[in-house]
Formats: sequence, structure tokens, C-alpha cells
Amino acid sequence: MKLTVIGSTQPGFTLPVQQALIFSGHEAGICYMPEDIETLLSESDDVAIRRANATLKSGHHSVMGHATYNFVLEGVPKIIAMLLNNEQEYYTSEKSARYTTMKTTSQEQKIYEKWISKFETLIRDRYPQIDEKTVHKLALENARYFISVFTPSTTMGYTVNLRQANYIIKWCKDLASRHDENPFLEQLSPYLIELASLLTQTIGVDNLYDNQGRAFTLFSDRERENEFGESYCISYEGTFSQLAQAQRHRSLYYEMGIPDSAKAKYYVPPIIKNDVDRIEYLIDMNVLANRFPQGMLIKINERGTAENFCKKCHERLCGAAQREICIQTRETLRIYLERTTDNNPEVHQLLSKYEGKTKCQLGCYKCDRSCPLGPVMAFERLI
Repeated sequence: MKLTVIGSTQPGFTLPVQQALIFSGHEAGICYMPEDIETLLSESDDVAIRRANATLKSGHHSVMGHATYNFVLEGVPKIIAMLLNNEQEYYTSEKSARYTTMKTTSQEQKIYEKWISKFETLIRDRYPQIDEKTVHKLALENARYFISVFTPSTTMGYTVNLRQANYIIKWCKDLASRHDENPFLEQLSPYLIELASLLTQTIGVDNLYDNQGRAFTLFSDRERENEFGESYCISYEGTFSQLAQAQRHRSLYYEMGIPDSAKAKYYVPPIIKNDVDRIEYLIDMNVLANRFPQGMLIKINERGTAENFCKKCHERLCGAAQREICIQTRETLRIYLERTTDNNPEVHQLLSKYEGKTKCQLGCYKCDRSCPLGPVMAFERLI
């Protein structure tokens, strides 16, 4: 066996599209090369380009996936990040609303900052043992429910290959053409057009477009039946924020229904027990309803294998995880166990070790992160 490095990321350098095509042409040549890799790599650029163009014309685009680009997107709405993060071919590093203060529009900012302060007070009063740094982090995490998914306040590092980036251009244009269907897509459309334009200007390649009728996988127009066995499928209500957290599990598949602000419902953090505070919270949410705040409840569908759901349990059944996704994962586990008790004992046994336990109680994981309330309170905490 021999391993040869023929390319890698070079910080501060942008691979010209022409060079990316030459690189892809060389990769395409591997499939039928009569000699060795050194001979192939020594061929002229013109030969590699001709092969790349012939491959493009044939519709065999996979060789265009060898060339990758490392982007930084600034001023990105959360919903655009969610669209990109729902695909399987990417790596992302995203500014966290759990750890940093977000900047948004004047009305939204005022409500957001008000609830940072209110959550800090609520947390201190209920859990005096939590240190000030963690109090502030938890307040930020819950106040972000008021930030619109259309607020362009996110910064993200995004690594994607040449083929996928060009497919995204087409998917953006296709989804933007549906802008007159409802207010949500109407607000989304300008950002899709802008993203498509930026990608086209940077790494657009003629004839490199998705020709299989695919689209962004985030939105679904159909209802799915719940089922549990070797694989599972479940639908539930959750916030945009929870879904954005869940997307990190790329071994699972997620879809959401397109929301309707006229029928909006909202997640209320359970630490808000006082009726006056609860009413104020919902009033403030309704003020922002037409902007689709991240705390709006949406229909989420989750699908995957039993083994990959175990990986989610291992990550999210945790006192340091976002409370909403922690509790939802526990509920999905409860239903999964219930539905496999008789019809699939092997899967039931596989999942049963997670019942009622956090990952640090399983004996196979040592956590070095801060867990202010400990594993005992992981499922009982209000924040």
C-alpha cells in the first residue's frame, strides 16, 4: 500500500476555479489511467481540463467533489445556516448564541436584552449554587429564543466541495422561485438569491448543477408516520433552536414543516413559572411573530438507525446539553423503548442502557465540562 498527498488546504489561499477543474480532471483520470499516478499528474493542464469538461458534460460530477473550499460567511441569518447544515457534505463552525451576545434589530434587540436580564434573575433565584459565568451563559441561551431566524447576525466557517457548492447555487434559485407561496419563504427568498450570487461569483462552474431533481433537504411538504424498529421515524414539535442543535448529528436526518406565523405557538422555558412572566414572555414573542423567532414551535421529523440514535442519546442525555433537546431525546427514547418491547427485543436491549441515565452515568465516559446541577438534575432542571 502507498499513500500520496496530492493536495490540502492552504490558509490564506483561494484555489482558482480553473485549478480546481484541473485537479478534478486528474482525479477523473484515475478511473482509466494506463500507467501510474505520477504519470497522470505530469500530464498537461489542457489534457486535464478537457477531461474535466467531458466529465461535466456526461453528468458524472462526483470527481468535482475532490476540490474543497473553506468559506467564512458573515451576516448570515440562522435559517440559511440551518439550510446548509442540514446537508451531509460540509463542515461548519458557527458563532454560538449560547456563549456570545447577538446583535440584531432595534425592537428585537430591546426584547432580547430585556430577557437576558430577566433570565439571569430567574436563574439566580432558583439556582443560587450556579456561578455567574454559567448564569449568564444560560440566560443567553434562553434569550436567543427571541432572535429571528432571519436576523443576519451569525458568522460561520463553512467547508464544502466544488460540486456541492454549485449544487447549492441551483437549490437556492429553485427555492427562491417559491417565494410567493407563504410569508416565510418570502422573507427567505432574498437571502437565497444573495447566497447563490456570492457562490456563483466565487466558484461558479458552467454545467455543474444538480441534474437529479434534488433540493434542500430541510423543508418537507409531507407527513410521515411514526415507526420504530432497526430504523425509526418520529415527528414532534420543537423550536428552531432545538432543530439547529439536532442537525449536528449528521448520521440522522431532519426535516421541518414550513411554519405559519398566523398559527404560531412558542416554547416557554419551564423556569418561567410565574403567570405574569409567562404572559409577558408570550406577548413579546407575538410582537416578533412575523419575523419567526427561534422560540417558535415547528413540526420536526427525525429519522435514522437505532445505532445512530444511541449516539444522539450519548451526546444529548446530559446536564450540560440544551434543556429542550435533552428532554426531547429522553422522550423519543421512552417511546422507542415502548414500541420495541415486544416486536424487537434486540433493539430494545440496545437502547435500554440509556433509560434514565446521563452519559456520565453510563460508566464509559468521563466529562471534563462544567455541569452546574450535576447528573441527578439533568432531567429535572428548569433551565
